[in-house]
Amino acid sequence: MLTAPAPALANIQNEQAGLPKNMVLDPGWFDGNRTKFEDWWREMRLFLKSNQVMETDNRIIMILVCIRGGVARIYA
Repeated sequence: MLTAPAPALANIQNEQAGLPKNMVLDPGWFDGNRTKFEDWWREMRLFLKSNQVMETDNRIIMILVCIRGGVARIYA
């Protein structure tokens, strides 16, 4: 089980590859709270773009890994 959201791993991989650390904050987990979804989704899209995650499969995987609760968990 992961102790940190998968997007945090992108920063570690960037540092290991000698790339600059990402300045966009990790969007964290989505717990299924519908009132917080819009903010989380905006942060997630920005995070994916800033980490240059462009392949569709990779984007889907990163999003699904960050979904942890509520009805959304069923789909993840």
